[in-house]
Amino acid sequence: MMHSGKVPLVTTIKERCRVCYTCVRECPAKAIRIAEGQAEVVPERCIGCGNCVRVCSQHAKQVLSSTAEVADLLSGSDPVAAIVAPSFPAEFTDMDFRRVVGMIRAMGFTFVNEVAFGADLVAARYRDLLATSGDRRFIATSCPAIVGYVERYHPKLVPSLAPIVSPMIAAARVLRQLKGDGLRIVFIGPCIAKKGEAASRRVADEVHAVLTFIELRDMLAERGITPEAVEPSDFDAPHGGPGALFPISRGMLQAAGIGEDLMTGDVVAAEGPRFTEAIAEFASGDLDARLLEVLCCNGCIMGAGTSCGAPLFRRRAWVSHFVRQRQRTLDTEAWHRAVADFADLDLSRGYAANDQRMPAPLDDDDIRDIMARMGKFTPEDELNCGACGYETCREHAIAIFKGLAESEMCLPYTIEQLRKAVGELAVSNEQLASAHAALMQSEKLASMGQLAAGIAHEVNNPLGVVLMYTHLLLEECPDDSHLREDLAMVVEQADRCKKIVAGLLHFARQNKVVLQPVNLCDLVDRVVDVVPVPENVSVTVEHRMADPVAELDRDQIAQVLTNLVTNAAAAMPAGGAIRIATESVDGLVRIAISDTGVGIPAANLDKIFEPFFTTKQIGEGTGLGLAVTYGIVKMHRGDISVTSNADPAAGPRGTTFTVTLPRRRQTAAMTPYTETAGGDHPHGG
Repeated sequence: MMHSGKVPLVTTIKERCRVCYTCVRECPAKAIRIAEGQAEVVPERCIGCGNCVRVCSQHAKQVLSSTAEVADLLSGSDPVAAIVAPSFPAEFTDMDFRRVVGMIRAMGFTFVNEVAFGADLVAARYRDLLATSGDRRFIATSCPAIVGYVERYHPKLVPSLAPIVSPMIAAARVLRQLKGDGLRIVFIGPCIAKKGEAASRRVADEVHAVLTFIELRDMLAERGITPEAVEPSDFDAPHGGPGALFPISRGMLQAAGIGEDLMTGDVVAAEGPRFTEAIAEFASGDLDARLLEVLCCNGCIMGAGTSCGAPLFRRRAWVSHFVRQRQRTLDTEAWHRAVADFADLDLSRGYAANDQRMPAPLDDDDIRDIMARMGKFTPEDELNCGACGYETCREHAIAIFKGLAESEMCLPYTIEQLRKAVGELAVSNEQLASAHAALMQSEKLASMGQLAAGIAHEVNNPLGVVLMYTHLLLEECPDDSHLREDLAMVVEQADRCKKIVAGLLHFARQNKVVLQPVNLCDLVDRVVDVVPVPENVSVTVEHRMADPVAELDRDQIAQVLTNLVTNAAAAMPAGGAIRIATESVDGLVRIAISDTGVGIPAANLDKIFEPFFTTKQIGEGTGLGLAVTYGIVKMHRGDISVTSNADPAAGPRGTTFTVTLPRRRQTAAMTPYTETAGGDHPHGG
């Protein structure tokens, strides 16, 4: 519903909206669109009921303010009258009504009148309408939200709208007849939809502005007007009678003397959020009442423009108490004369269809496709939980088709999408952690390689000189010389240094992988044949490969196998068993080398692939074997992992190294397997 100037009655404060879909659920006109995760009111579809304002716990719905407009009217030269809705006793519960009237006068209003008198006239017109219309059926039009709903969503029922103005317009016409056309009129009440009614072309310029009770309180506070500071005052005549019951459900019927006879069903009253069902049944003919008296709220006393937080029946009691009090002091004869004086006042009006219905999908396949996108393929998948704001999954799908909703509004669908996203993030995080570990290891190898290359280059030449001259001295030294044993020791240690330097050079050089088809089973068998193992260590080989051929660098993989088998044998000084198994899976070949040795303590598992880390005795290892092995495997775009147990209480001790390599040549790095490392163990170099 639009106000003058095409300004929406209700807007969303996006910064406050938490997209809980409560407004979608409570909007009878489904005038809330969810777009890009934000709830927004569609002005053309809005009937101004204010349900979204009332139910929003985040106060994200903002009502069009009329305070500036009213302030301008009060500062002008024309007289201004305030017409007060009969629901005011449910708003100003802590003061006598005369104080309320006094405060309104203090704001600058020339007249303060009761809309209740307009309701008295309207009630009489409904009584006459039913008496003279024969079998015609009508929908009462006192509630502007109901009128807006019928015009938009049941345009065929527009002729059934009772051609009678609301009490607000009736009161305005009474005052204009009494005071002249120069009078400016401001309605004060609990209803947001009244702002839209006042701007309607059919009753244009009847009411110049509409204030909700909340806005009235704001203006009073801004001006510092309090009940204690004003002179109590009564409403200006004409005073209201039974029409003061209008804000209570069925109040109009009582004021008009029209009974809701359950036997005949000629008159039916309905109120609250389920008014849509009453109108739908009226349209279909299932409800054949002559008059459907229906209110959007549970009575006007529950309007969204009130600040009172009291429950329904307490508000009813306040209004009823006020009406009883007024009736005791009402000048009945004067009231009857006033009603008679305005018996000929024109209280008619017309209505116009404003069809806002959206075409439903003609093909059920469209709905099935939408529901399939939300993971709903069978009736069992349709939970109808209502979390999206729609009663059923199908209604939600239709709203998506109409552009009013999004798939993400479905809570089960969103939870499933989040679960998938969390799973994907977990995999990505694992891959990232593995890649980070591999990068750190590569940086260590690169740094150590540069150091090793420099050391080997500088040491190799003088070491060769030492060896050459030591051998010359040995050749010239007599066999019985006491120096011969010392020279032999120098040669032995120099040879050991030469081997260390050779290992450094091997570690440092930038090897290139030369991939060729290799029978992996034959390669493993050949390595087992040539690698010496102690007599107390047994070696078994198990091949589980239908196709043993893989593209590998034969010599480098042979070095990997040699290092791992040698380390496994060294891990079993008291004897044991080595088991080698080969297998292929999903384009990969895998070699597992297990031993029954002492195991690797958990504290060392992240160190065993580091250069120069070793737990062997001095002179028994350089700590480069596994570092070289790691580098070769990574150059093949493969992975090496280790599992080990060094605690006898946790089960059999032993270690298994698993080497995984791509069967075919790859241009991009394969996805790494989870890598563990460590080792105070002969495996450590």
